[in-house]
Amino acid sequence: MFRRLFDAPYLLLPLVSLFWAGNIVMGRHVAGHVPPASLAWLRWALAVLILLPFAWRSMRADWPLLRRHWKLVGLLALTGITLFNTMQYHALEFTPALNALLLQSTGPLLIAFWSLLLNGERLSPGQAAGIFLSLMGVLTIICRGDPHVLMNIAFNRGDLWLIAAMVLYGLYSSLLARRPAFSALGFLGISLSLGLFMLTPLFLAERIMGPPLTFDAKALTAIVYVALFPSLLAYLFFNRAVQLVGPNRAAPFFHLMPVFGSALAILFLGERPHLYHAAGYALVLSGVVIATKWAPKTGRAPASAELETGDAIDRLQPRRPE
Repeated sequence: MFRRLFDAPYLLLPLVSLFWAGNIVMGRHVAGHVPPASLAWLRWALAVLILLPFAWRSMRADWPLLRRHWKLVGLLALTGITLFNTMQYHALEFTPALNALLLQSTGPLLIAFWSLLLNGERLSPGQAAGIFLSLMGVLTIICRGDPHVLMNIAFNRGDLWLIAAMVLYGLYSSLLARRPAFSALGFLGISLSLGLFMLTPLFLAERIMGPPLTFDAKALTAIVYVALFPSLLAYLFFNRAVQLVGPNRAAPFFHLMPVFGSALAILFLGERPHLYHAAGYALVLSGVVIATKWAPKTGRAPASAELETGDAIDRLQPRRPE
């Protein structure tokens, strides 16, 4: 089952958006309660502890690749692990979830920019049309069907932090297209460990000079959630999806985040569904389908990478007794 899911990028990418939408909701929920660098560091520390027993053998096997490509892997860890999430949590201390979901929607455009700049990969007309249509769906949901809401949104310094974080994540997503043939768990374990290492000085500085950190039920719930779902599973799935279809084909799925965010608010926060939700969902899903269907053909991952990925996933599955 894991192998089939891991070869289905258009199932992986909606799950990624669902997990990351939950990350926005949870990050805003504990803003001011768990300091941003501490939340990011504890997130990655727990994720690494959970991952290492499964990934250690793959990480050792991938060590020669890391030695040859340490600059690229280090840059991926710095942008996608160390900086992006810490800046995002810092932004959520100042900006409401409404602004965050809106600004996250810049992801496909930023990925397209970096993909063009670094990889010479252009958006097809179908991709551009699909991204525009899904963006209109995002705005419909966020504005509750009233364009005047968008005109009255107040932006603050947290929004600037979030925009900067999205620029870095666009760079990370585009650089993933250059990732050597690491195994899935080996690359995840290496990049998370490097990102955690580079984040440690900021974490220590925040613990010495920053606000206190209280380990209560609210904090522990947030740490466990962001370690398991937005960290381990989402990064594993996103990295694999980009490996299979490329960054530009994966990018439109960012627009599913406001869809899932509003659905989570309806399910868990008691918000009522409205007609604009249905209209926005329809636009987003139509845009994602158009951007995916009319995208340029992208080759699958190299056979060696697919074999390593399948082997790594198989090690996660429980063995049947002989």
